[in-house]
Amino acid sequence: MSEHIGSDGAGGGARGGTGPDREHPFAYRRAEQHAPPPAERATDVAITRFEHAFEVDPRLMERWVLQQEFPNWDTLRIMNGRHDHLEWMHRHFARTVVSGAEILAEVEDASEARGPGDPGAPS
Repeated sequence: MSEHIGSDGAGGGARGGTGPDREHPFAYRRAEQHAPPPAERATDVAITRFEHAFEVDPRLMERWVLQQEFPNWDTLRIMNGRHDHLEWMHRHFARTVVSGAEILAEVEDASEARGPGDPGAPS
């Protein structure tokens, strides 16, 4: 699981002191924590900076919502904890858990059954 950290502070991971600053292995570097990786366009309204983490393109939010600085580690902490949170919510509040794939299959089946001339069919 975790690597041994010797008396000189050498070792692996975030606390191992293997970074460029071995004198201060626990040093906080603001630019490193608050400068997110470059954004990649996911859709016309969404971007991604971390794998499997999508966000609304900040340019679309600037007019209505003042954007706050959000440290990279906090984004990853929230993202990595989402499955545990969802499982907890299911255990405590859900009688039945339905996957998104099941819902989409039902919607597609219903639209195919209606046909293109039906007013209830999606366009």
